[in-house]
Amino acid sequence: MAITSSSSGQCNSCPWRFATVTLLLALAAGSLLPVPALARGSSEEQDHQQREDDLIRGLPGLPPNDDVPFDMYGGYITVDEQAGRALYYWFQEADRTEVEDPDAAPLLLWLNGGPGCSSIGGGALEELGAFRVHTDGERLLRNEFAWNRAANVLFLESPAGVGFSYSNTSSDLVVGDNRTAHDAYKFLVKWFERFPKYKYRDFYIAGESYGGHYVPQLSQLVYRNNIGVENPSINFKGFMVGNGLTNDRTDMIGMFEFWWHHGLISDETLESGLKICPGSSFIHIEPECQKIWDKAVEEQGNIDGYSIYTPPCDKGTPYARRRLRRSRRPLMLPAYDPCTAFYSTKYLNLPEVQTAMHANVSGIIDYPWVLCSDPLYYNWTDTPASMLPIYKELIGAGLKVWVFSGDTDTAVPLSGTRRSLAALGLPVKTSWYPWYIVSTEVGGWSMEYEGLTYVTVRGAGHEVPLHRPEQAFFLFKQFLKGQPMPAEAKDASLILLPSEK
Repeated sequence: MAITSSSSGQCNSCPWRFATVTLLLALAAGSLLPVPALARGSSEEQDHQQREDDLIRGLPGLPPNDDVPFDMYGGYITVDEQAGRALYYWFQEADRTEVEDPDAAPLLLWLNGGPGCSSIGGGALEELGAFRVHTDGERLLRNEFAWNRAANVLFLESPAGVGFSYSNTSSDLVVGDNRTAHDAYKFLVKWFERFPKYKYRDFYIAGESYGGHYVPQLSQLVYRNNIGVENPSINFKGFMVGNGLTNDRTDMIGMFEFWWHHGLISDETLESGLKICPGSSFIHIEPECQKIWDKAVEEQGNIDGYSIYTPPCDKGTPYARRRLRRSRRPLMLPAYDPCTAFYSTKYLNLPEVQTAMHANVSGIIDYPWVLCSDPLYYNWTDTPASMLPIYKELIGAGLKVWVFSGDTDTAVPLSGTRRSLAALGLPVKTSWYPWYIVSTEVGGWSMEYEGLTYVTVRGAGHEVPLHRPEQAFFLFKQFLKGQPMPAEAKDASLILLPSEK
């Protein structure tokens, strides 16, 4: 039987959930040691056969006449044979009707945060994936702003114990940033062996929330292991982080400021928070800061802290065991629905869905699929206080780095992210300006530093592709092209897909 990390409590956010375990100071500088290049894990014949076995030939709930114009794969890659640690992935290739040259389209790895939350239930089925789940939890809807209309998109359940990923070793449930990054790197090396046609393809990493740790840490490993390699098969070009935890001190200051400026907390709580909390970790919160935090949550009342201007779900919340007792995760495609987490959870627990996706094929996972794992979160060991040293290293290496924020999120608000980015001390290339898509309505604001682009998305919450799918897709395409957000509306060709031109 697999060692599990199942919990009825679920949350795709990161900083609202806290553990009280010791912070490993050895990683406080935000640096990870590279691992040696991995040896070939299997023969070409075995990889080819496994790739064929991973091909998803259909998904329950699709309309009968829906001819999906791209291939999908789902399955496992073992990252530790001795421990029996295996990570589940879902790969959605580029849409052949929308991407002009699918054989040259870039590859994106997407990572949700937590720590301990699913990229399948979050990113793939509620945000940027090709499908959304109907309110009945059984049917699928096509996402017209899916990111595989511009790139090949790979979703990873990480670390082991999240979603469909598992381990046979109980100690694996005590995990932290360092092993998560190294396991993800091992996964990538083996995945590229299984899918060799993506070697040397432009490759990017993106994610959100506690992905603000996952993404730069994994990016650092890939970059360092490519040093000295003339033509690396993992052709890493850069990374992008949305509403991501970046630097504990400045993120904490900006969060209390955001709460106060939006009328969510009292003057006294602001003063106490700014006095006590900036020295605390977001994950391993200090007891005195926790008291202030609890008071702030009480003052804010029954709102959705991940999207403060949208109503909570009338079903309640599947995250009741978290420290933040709030409903969350609204859906605006095809219509606003704050209860979407319930639908994806029901869908991924259907036996026929798991069979089609090659998830839990051996039946080793004997617990329900959940969006987030409480045991992983509360046993999280190492969480560096700052990612800024990694940012500096990778910006200095000339990699493409973008950061974006939904501006109605209180979990990792834009005020904290702006303070964190300012702490990098980068020269400003283009000062703050509004950006547009087609209409004269502002889509958000942006500024360019030397080596980093920052973008806000107006009206979006913690999960930008969920709240503002059109703007998020446009932002992603600008990132791929390396072009700044437009300072004025020009014409519809800016956002139209190839099939619509």
